Amino acid sequence: MKRYILTGTPGAGKTAILRWLELDGYTVVDEAATDVIALRQAQGDDEPWTSPSFVADIAALQRRRQERAAALPGDVQFYDRSPICTYALATYLGHPVPPALTRELERAAAERIYDRTVLFVCSPGFVTPTAARRITYEEALRFERIHRDAYTSLGYECVPIPPGPLADRVAAVKERLGTALPGGRPAG
Repeated sequence: MKRYILTGTPGAGKTAILRWLELDGYTVVDEAATDVIALRQAQGDDEPWTSPSFVADIAALQRRRQERAAALPGDVQFYDRSPICTYALATYLGHPVPPALTRELERAAAERIYDRTVLFVCSPGFVTPTAARRITYEEALRFERIHRDAYTSLGYECVPIPPGPLADRVAAVKERLGTALPGGRPAG
């Protein structure tokens, strides 16, 4: 089983790339942070990222999703972010790294859960705010640097997926990984 991480600048277009890959038949594991934020906001917490439990909750959801995905068929899975992204988020927010995240990082390393090639979706040059994404373009670039530093410090290779039309970005992912196209759908 090959498990590839897609990460990058907030608002760079990861989700669109992942939805395309999912429609092409790949298993896609959704981002945990966005779902934790959405739930907390629905519960009345407008800024859940300020909570001390925020990072640990993301790490716990990521682990549950990864463990469930391990039982799914297919040779290739794509992950919308990973525990390393959660570590970068803790760094960005100035939160301490909780024991649950430390354990998850150790488990990912010991079990070699994720491929060492990380697909780094580059910024298109702007950020579109959402309820979960309240970050300026300048903050997004700072967050991007923190992500790159986290991955490289842990021995991963960040492969850039440059800005451009969605079809080109999906083709770049597939070309870089050399994966076959399930379902025969062309990348472009």
